[in-house]
Amino acid sequence: MTNLLTQNFGKKIRLLRFKRGISQEKFSEMAGISRSVMGKIERAEISTTLDSIEKISNAFNISIFELFDFSDIN
Repeated sequence: MTNLLTQNFGKKIRLLRFKRGISQEKFSEMAGISRSVMGKIERAEISTTLDSIEKISNAFNISIFELFDFSDIN
């Protein structure tokens, strides 16, 4: 069972990718995270590390704070 934070984090990554028209495969390359791990993060199958969170925010060129702003997801 995953917690709400993990679920929302995955939804946020997927939303940001879709808004930018980036495939999961391309984004995982940009972030330096394997595609299978990125998929698990987006589906909230795993909790991610602080290192991965930093890589994801850098790949999107946004702050870590913005990654955790869930006001635009339902």
